[in-house]
Amino acid sequence: MKYPEKSIYFIFLFLFLGFFATAQETGDKNNVNVAPSEKFKSPDPLVVETQPLTEIEGIEVVVDSSETDTLPKKKPLLTSKVIDNAKGYRKYNVKENKIYLYDDAYLKYGDMELNAGQIIVDLNKNEAYAKGIVDSTGTYTQLPVFNQGGQSVNPDSLLVNIDTQKGLVYGSRTVQGEMNVRTEIVKKENDTLYYIYNTKLTTSSHPDDDPEYYIKIDKGVLVPGVKVIAGVSQMFFYDVPTPIVAPFAFFPMTSERKSGLIFPTFGEGSRGYFIQNGGYYFAISDYVDLALQGDYYTNGSYGFSAQSAYSLRYKFSGNFNINYENLISGQKGFSNYGRTSIYNIRWSHSQDAKASANSRFSASVNLGSSRYYQQSLDQSTTSNFLNNTMSSSISYSKTFPEYPSVNLSLTATHSQNTNTEVINMTLPTLQASVERIYPFAPANGAKKGIFQNINFQYSVNAKNEIQTVDSLFFKKEMFEDAELGFRHSIPVTTNFKLFKYLSASLNFNYTDVWQFQTVRYNDYDNALNEATIDTVSGFDRFGTYNFGASLGTTLYGTFNFGEDKKIQAIRHVVRPSVSYAYTPSFDNYYDYYIADAEGTVADYTRFNGGMYGSPGRNLSNTVSFSLNNTLEAKVRDKDSTATEPKKIKLLNNLNFSTGYNIAADSLAWSPLTMTGSTNFFDNKMTVNFGATFDPYAIDASGTRIEQFNIDNGGSLFRLTKANLTTNYSFSSKSFKKKNKDDDEEENPENQVTGGRTDDLFGQNQDFSNADAMGRNKKETKEIENENYSNGVPWDLKFAYSLTYSNPARQQELTTNSLMFSGNIELSPRWKVGVSSGYDFKEHGFTYTQFRFQRDLESWQLNFNWVPFSARSSWYFFIGINSSVLSDLKWEKRRPYDQNL
Repeated sequence: MKYPEKSIYFIFLFLFLGFFATAQETGDKNNVNVAPSEKFKSPDPLVVETQPLTEIEGIEVVVDSSETDTLPKKKPLLTSKVIDNAKGYRKYNVKENKIYLYDDAYLKYGDMELNAGQIIVDLNKNEAYAKGIVDSTGTYTQLPVFNQGGQSVNPDSLLVNIDTQKGLVYGSRTVQGEMNVRTEIVKKENDTLYYIYNTKLTTSSHPDDDPEYYIKIDKGVLVPGVKVIAGVSQMFFYDVPTPIVAPFAFFPMTSERKSGLIFPTFGEGSRGYFIQNGGYYFAISDYVDLALQGDYYTNGSYGFSAQSAYSLRYKFSGNFNINYENLISGQKGFSNYGRTSIYNIRWSHSQDAKASANSRFSASVNLGSSRYYQQSLDQSTTSNFLNNTMSSSISYSKTFPEYPSVNLSLTATHSQNTNTEVINMTLPTLQASVERIYPFAPANGAKKGIFQNINFQYSVNAKNEIQTVDSLFFKKEMFEDAELGFRHSIPVTTNFKLFKYLSASLNFNYTDVWQFQTVRYNDYDNALNEATIDTVSGFDRFGTYNFGASLGTTLYGTFNFGEDKKIQAIRHVVRPSVSYAYTPSFDNYYDYYIADAEGTVADYTRFNGGMYGSPGRNLSNTVSFSLNNTLEAKVRDKDSTATEPKKIKLLNNLNFSTGYNIAADSLAWSPLTMTGSTNFFDNKMTVNFGATFDPYAIDASGTRIEQFNIDNGGSLFRLTKANLTTNYSFSSKSFKKKNKDDDEEENPENQVTGGRTDDLFGQNQDFSNADAMGRNKKETKEIENENYSNGVPWDLKFAYSLTYSNPARQQELTTNSLMFSGNIELSPRWKVGVSSGYDFKEHGFTYTQFRFQRDLESWQLNFNWVPFSARSSWYFFIGINSSVLSDLKWEKRRPYDQNL
């Protein structure tokens, strides 16, 4: 997050505007070489060829070396060494006592440096006059460039006193940070004080060639690198004066970051008139800043926010945002009166890879009130109200590289459902693991055989889990039901080859779970008419184990069609595998209790509800089958210079899996699951699909029965579920030759506020916010009109989701929706866009937003419109792109009705 570094106060009658500016002076030498020739020699007999100024008689005073001379020593005419040069000629006029330097003239005296087409030095007045020269085409070239004390000025001509260094500058052109300064006359009083007359200030990229706007100052004072104090100032648009006039103005011009006021936004909404985003910016240091902003509404609602960005090169960077809003609806004393407090906290921290080789810290936090995005008055979060989850993660990891290496990580996570307002947190999760150890491997050489490949590993996972609701978040009640547990795992595995082509593996896993809270089921109580459950605090544990084996291979099939064909070959890769898993029953962890008044006996384990599950009582003896497929093709490359055919994937994967439980007394076969994915349009469109097929039939009530579906008069498998998702992003550039700069751009400002990086949910609607403007405004580039000769630039994104559900033959489409977003540039500086969607199941449009954008070079015009729904609203904005004058803006909005 970036905020303006200085503030500018601009007063017109009773209007007070705040400006924020950065200042840095630069200058470019306008130098056109003219070849020297004899024609430059002056016919004046009093003008003679000269040596450098320091060698001319009379410039330096010869002092008597006699030690007995009591007369005071005369101060030299020039106190510093003078360096001069010229490409054309250097002449000394004896009668006028002047030095003439012509064509690429150069003069240096102390810290003063002057370049120009011609320089005339008056030795009587100790003055230097510089101006350009007129070339053979009549063009005024080689304009002066004056440098002193790190400041640079590009005038049409100038006159300076070499001794006092006072002077006059005519037609000055200079740059102060983002501000271009054009002054008709500058009077240099000293190194720190300049008087300016008829000055134009603008951030236009072409200040000398019909700028879009400028601020004209009649008289003012410039302190280089510090400030400009101006008299009467007036805004002009394309040289047309406007009624925006101020009796005086103050422009800080320092190159250092400065604190200052943040000018607010004014408007009217359902909560009355409001002032938004007003506050103060603190430039704390070069590494961290802070912006405090507040909102106020005439019905009594208010809000505040704190935003900070920090960065330390080669160490870390991040930003922090906290928002709080106290919202009032209705009138106090009436039934519709209500008060709601909402908040949101966002923190992003990333560590530079160079900071540490063995440790890393990162954070991505987005938490707060579940209804924050739906109820917030902050326009910068408009596009995020469709989000139904908020999540956070803060992690620290450390690696101890000594053998055997140990990886250690601590993670705090948060997951929040904004619809149910249920919050799940782990504070924290500890994960530690030791690298695999091969106790029987040879000291040197490859590991061979089943014995040498035996390896084991140890890992531990510990959690402190909390489940709460939005109303109890950050209150002591949320910690009352916290659960703590540990899980220790020791896997032992080995792998080997069978018959050269088969890969086999064996595995044994032991898991030990520690809990600090268990349950006890009491027998049925006739007085209470129920069986009660008690929570028992204290340490308890259980251990489980399982055994497994797998066998698989890889088969390759290639179909060649010939190198002269467009499709030269198709390659099919098949990876079949079969695996076996055995898990015994752990009856020793189960107890019994009387569940009802009839004396029904039921079993339970005291580890029910544990975060790592409970020991299983059912014997599992399962054989699983899987078949993985990939399909590739070799095609002739369209590029005639390519020497090799192009490889494309027809199917990224197509997987089938099922299983058979040998120990089951019924319904032993598992449903057949199919998943797959493929790409289209040069891998820009990804399609994911899946389906579930059940081999068993169902009865009239929809319950699975011990009868195959084919034996019940149906097909071999019964389709119970299917899904399809796809997304695609393409543009007019997709049909042209790819350039490295043609990558599709995302909207990071949405992600900063906790939303999507694309604009399928629309874009944020607050262009007046200084932070948003800083992110949205891009560097102005030259627009190439030839881009429009063969078509109008456009882009389109869409995402489609379809889910079919049929477990009880209801044949229902549970989801069937399309979301899309598109933009089109009608002309080089006109852009329109839309974000919307359609729910084919509910037969209605989703959140729809229209966008209109006009690039006015130095200015930006935006209009966003949500035409229907409860969030119907519009927002108009026009303002200067540059952060220097970002508060020169006009905006009008009609927010959506919060009462709806």
